[in-house]
Amino acid sequence: MAEEKISKVVRREVRISPRKVAIVLDLIRGKDVALAQGILKNTRKSASEYAIKLLNEAVANAENNFGMDKDKLYVCECYATPGTTLKRIMPRAQGRAFRILKRASHITIAVKEKN
Repeated sequence: MAEEKISKVVRREVRISPRKVAIVLDLIRGKDVALAQGILKNTRKSASEYAIKLLNEAVANAENNFGMDKDKLYVCECYATPGTTLKRIMPRAQGRAFRILKRASHITIAVKEKN
């Protein structure tokens, strides 16, 4: 059986919460690349900037490295996992200190050619 080619791109340690990125990635999962690009361009979320760059990168890799047709590509998988968390302290009243968690994420987008 022929092996299916998948172009997968991973961006690590992006300084945005994985929860925020997941909202944007849920919009494009399973969609054609052209439709996914249109959705991301018109989504007013900060995570969409990272997602569109990754999607374009995955498409370019699919075309140049695997010889896939751009018109037949679709987003087969996309997810965000937690990266390292920077722990900071915010001074509060009466000598107390509250912890601030500055989260990062690893974003993965993979595209595959339709049969």
